[in-house]
Parts: sequence; structure tokens; C-alpha cells
Amino acid sequence: MVSVCDTGLVADARTLAADLLVGLDERWRHTQAVADRAVAVAAVLPEGERAALVAAAWLHDVGYAAALRRSGFHPLDAAWYLRDARWPDPVPGLVAHHSAARFVAAARGLGGPLRAFPASRYAVGPVADALVYADRTIGPAGRDMDVEERLAEMLRRHGPHSAQAIAHARRAPAIRLAVRRTQLRMGLVAEVPTGTTPVPTPS
Repeated sequence: MVSVCDTGLVADARTLAADLLVGLDERWRHTQAVADRAVAVAAVLPEGERAALVAAAWLHDVGYAAALRRSGFHPLDAAWYLRDARWPDPVPGLVAHHSAARFVAAARGLGGPLRAFPASRYAVGPVADALVYADRTIGPAGRDMDVEERLAEMLRRHGPHSAQAIAHARRAPAIRLAVRRTQLRMGLVAEVPTGTTPVPTPS
């Protein structure tokens, strides 16, 4: 059986990420660890969805590359690049929406451009949840982190007046739920807490 790591899509994603993140050493360590975590999570997904998850994990932060900078919002810049380079669906959309990016996009006034990648398609479901889990349980330099530790670290790093901080009240519950649902699928928790419902996409 061919491993999800051995597919052409994943190999191409790993090569592109390595090329674009040259010189961004901490970001590259984070990306490698997120991709490794995505491989571990992929087993809970249907076989046909696994390569897209792992490819998106490799590519989720390539928007930090200076060559891709257009809006200054890395999920959107990466998604535009991948779409224009004809990466297969759903990879650009997963990258656009990774880690509940829609809430930060709204806080930055970029909700309109992000609608080119509909949240109803790319921000919900097991694959999107798994990408959130992989990214939000790995720290900036590739260290394992609990999701609460990761959320706190993010707020410290970006500061109290950042778009991340403005979006936090709506974004954090969405992240927590995605992580919890993935843990449930992996058999790491017994059940999703009662009374939890999907967080609406900001208009």
C-alpha cells in the first residue's frame, strides 16, 4: 500500500513549501511538524481525502513567503497563489481557511476576498477539522502544544490589539471544537461536549 506521504500531490507540496520557506527557519520547523501531525491524523479520514489534508498541511503557511505577499494575510495570499498555480481542489480552499482564518479575515477587512473560497465548503468537515488540529497543536517552532497553550501563545505573539486578538472571542471556540471533533475521531476523547454547536461564519 502506498503511504499518504508518498503521493505525488504530497511530494509536490513538500517541495514547494521547502522552496518558499527558505530562510524562514522557525516557520519551516513548524510546517514540518504540522505535516507530520497531519499524516498521523489522516488515518481517520477516507482514503481519498488524506493526500489533500497532508498537502494542505505542508502549504498552510507558504503565504508568509515574501514572494507571495499580496494582502499581507498569509492564508489568503497562499490560497491565491495555489489557485493561480492550478493546485487541485480542495487544497487552496483548505489553506485559505486553515485554523479558522475566516474570523481573522473579517477583523482585517478581508472577508470579501476570502469568499472566493467559500467557508461552507472549505472551513467545515473532517478534513478542515484535521488541519486545524494539526496546526493548533504545534507551536511556532515545531513544538507540541495543547490547544489552549497554543491559543495563549498566539495572543502573546501577535499582541492585544492585533486582528487575532480582535477575532479571538469567535475564533477560539471554533478552533476548540475542530480540535475536539478530531480528537473524537481519533479516539482520544470520549465525546464532544453537549451544548456545542458550530460557530457561524462572520458576514
